[in-house]
Amino acid sequence: MEPSSSCNRLRSGRHCEKPMSATILVVEDEPSIQALIEVNLRRAGHAVQLAADAETARRMVREALPDLVLLDWMLPGMSGADFARSLRSEARTRTLPIIMLTARAEERDKIEGLELGADDYVTKPFSPRELVARIKAVLRRHAPQATEDVVEHGGLRLDPVTHRISAGDADVALGPTEFRLLHFLMTHPERVHSRAQLLDQVWGDHVFVEERTVDVHIRRLRAALEAGGHDALVQTVRGSGYRFSAT
Repeated sequence: MEPSSSCNRLRSGRHCEKPMSATILVVEDEPSIQALIEVNLRRAGHAVQLAADAETARRMVREALPDLVLLDWMLPGMSGADFARSLRSEARTRTLPIIMLTARAEERDKIEGLELGADDYVTKPFSPRELVARIKAVLRRHAPQATEDVVEHGGLRLDPVTHRISAGDADVALGPTEFRLLHFLMTHPERVHSRAQLLDQVWGDHVFVEERTVDVHIRRLRAALEAGGHDALVQTVRGSGYRFSAT
C-alpha cells in the first residue's frame, strides 16, 4: 500500500513528506476492476489505497484520511451507499470527496447516489481516461492542493510539479514543510484556517505535535517571502489562525 498523503508523525515532530499527488482510496470488490483502476490512477501520478469491502475501508480512513474515496455501490457486507452515508454523518469525514462507481445507470439511481452525499457518479463500464478526468475535477473543487495546477496570487507563482516558487523574476527558496504550507494557503485564499486545521491539512490529520509548531513554520515562511515584500500576504487573524491574502 502506498504511503498516505496524510503522513503520521512521531511525537518527536519528525514527519514524512506529503506528496503532491492525491491519495485515493479505491473501495471495489471486483479484482479485475480494482486492478484496472489502480493501474490508471498510478499512471496519472496518484497514490492508491485498495479495499475490497466497506469495513476494511472504514479502518483505513480511521488511520488516515485519503484525499478522495472511489466507492463501488455494491459491496459485500455494508453497501457502498451505506458507507457513504456513514462518512457524511461524521464531522471528520463529512467533506471527504466521494465518487460512486456502479453498474446502476438509471436516473433515479444517480439521483440517489448524489443525494446520499456523493460528489460524482461514474457508471460501469467506464473509460479509464474519463474516470481520471472526473477525479481531477472533483479534487480541483474540494482539494486543489492535491492537484498539479500552478497557483498564482499576489505576485507569487507556485508550481507543484517543478516545486518552484517565484516572486516576479526572483525564485523563493522554501523547505518542504513551508512549501506545503504555502501551497495549501494559496489554494484556499482569503479563508481563515486555525492551527489545528493547518496541521490536519498540511501535516496530516493524525497529529502528535504541538499546534504552536504551525507558528514556527509560518515565521519561516514569512522570512523567506520578506525579500520580495510578499510576507504580508500571510496574515495572522488574531484569535482564529492564519489567512493568505490574494490581493
